[in-house]
Amino acid sequence: MPGSPFPRTRDSRRRAVPDPRLRGDDAARMGKRITSAANPLIKKVRSLEQRKYRQQTGLFVAEGARLVTDAEQQGILPETVLVGEGAAAERPAVQALVARLTTRDVEIIETTEAVLRTIAHRDNPQTVIGVYAQRWADLDAIDARADFCWVVLEAVRDPGNLGTILRTADGVGADGLMLIGPCCDPYSVEAVRATMGSIFAMPIVKAALPDFAVWRRRQGGMAVGTALDAGTDHDALDYARPTFLIMGNEQAGISEDMARQCDALVRIPMRGRADSLNLAIATGLMLYEIWRQTGYEGHNVAGQRPNSRLNRGADSHKG
Repeated sequence: MPGSPFPRTRDSRRRAVPDPRLRGDDAARMGKRITSAANPLIKKVRSLEQRKYRQQTGLFVAEGARLVTDAEQQGILPETVLVGEGAAAERPAVQALVARLTTRDVEIIETTEAVLRTIAHRDNPQTVIGVYAQRWADLDAIDARADFCWVVLEAVRDPGNLGTILRTADGVGADGLMLIGPCCDPYSVEAVRATMGSIFAMPIVKAALPDFAVWRRRQGGMAVGTALDAGTDHDALDYARPTFLIMGNEQAGISEDMARQCDALVRIPMRGRADSLNLAIATGLMLYEIWRQTGYEGHNVAGQRPNSRLNRGADSHKG
């Protein structure tokens, strides 16, 4: 696209190709400190708030030292990190993080709070902002036959819901997330914030419904969808591994074509005046019921999951 600050990649959806202009030459000319929001590198980072530039570059922004640290602990390194001036000196954890990333050839740029505000659009922005390559898993490379559960979202439009669902799926140890049809972007700023770091822990697949249907038939297990007029309550069904939990968009639910892919449809009972639940809440209820039936070991199981899911079918990651 003429005038775009990023070059268009051949296939940014399936394979993220980091923009080399976020590294090297710009930083060499500007040193390691930037104080102007008009700086070309800052403008490029700021442009990642728009989906078209995230698609063109295969990059996204994650805010906060916690998210950057979580990613590092999983072997995922940023292309560039912006650090608020004085943050490393004032916060030992940030100082240690910067030192570790520097030894891994990550570009560290010190900047001002005013510049960080232009990126985060917050009066009190995070003092650490990382720029990362998106990670998309390849549907055909995934063998889910021995898995616990995959969350399958159809035409989900709200990035806050999407991020919250990703976080909840990570919390129950689900194996990954699939986006079917025209969904919102899991790498948008709003979605990434809502994941609270789970964006780095879960494989994410994007697929068309016909491709998903063909793949799903090879996996066995059970595909379960939700519907207001279903005749079975969500806790009355016997779930089987792997479970493919299919949830539709916020207004219409799952489509008729997607409903035909389901082995069972269930409803979440309600007794008040409300006739529906928020999508993220409904997905959470379903996930915990599936977990309860298919292997809940009690509350003290944190850290016992294998990390193999992080690289399953991944087209692009840095680590």
